[in-house]
Amino acid sequence: MSTSGPCTGFPAPGLRNPNRYLTGHDSKGNSIFVQTDHGYHGAPMLGGAAAQTIMYSSDRNPIELTEDVDLEYIKKQPSLHIPNGCVVRMIDFAPGTESSLHRALTLGIGTVCEGEIELWLGGEDKKILRPGDVSINRGAMHRWRNTSSEKPARMLFVMLDVKPIIVNGKALEFEMGTLMDEYAKYKDNEGPNKKA
Repeated sequence: MSTSGPCTGFPAPGLRNPNRYLTGHDSKGNSIFVQTDHGYHGAPMLGGAAAQTIMYSSDRNPIELTEDVDLEYIKKQPSLHIPNGCVVRMIDFAPGTESSLHRALTLGIGTVCEGEIELWLGGEDKKILRPGDVSINRGAMHRWRNTSSEKPARMLFVMLDVKPIIVNGKALEFEMGTLMDEYAKYKDNEGPNKKA
C-alpha cells in the first residue's frame, strides 16, 4: 500500500471514533445494552497505510448467543476470515492509500462509511463507491483505493466464510499479496493461512 498520510492508530486522523453498542438481556429477560465501546483490536495496519478495529467476530454459524458465549469469543484477535464464522472489521484508509490486488476466500460485504473509495477488479472496469454504497465481493480479485489525497476514508466489512469457490473447474486460492504480512500474525484462527 502507498499512503500520503499515515494512520498512527484507529481511528484515522480526522475521523470520529465509532461507537459499538452490544445488546443482550438482563436476568429478567429485558433487552439491555450490555456493552458500549469502540470495538476491539484497534491498530494501524501496514505501516500506517490503514487502521482497523474489530466490531464483531464469531467462530460458528449459527452463532451461539445464549449465556453471552459470543461475547467471550469477540475478545480474540481474528484473522481475515474464520472458517464457519464471520468477522466484522472497520478499516480507515489513509489519504491516497491503495491496497495490493488481493482475494479473500469469503463473501466480503463492504460498505463505505466516509470518503470515496475506488474498487478495481484488475481489468479495465472500476467503480467509485461513496458513503452508503455497498460492494458484495464473491471471491473476486480486487483493490481498494482512497481517491482523496487529503482526507481519510472508512469502510465497514462483514467477512463470511464460503464453500470452496470453483471457477472453470479449478478451486480459487487465497491471494493477499502484501496484505498477507498483516494477516499472517493472526495464525491462531487459521482462517486464511490454511490451504484449501
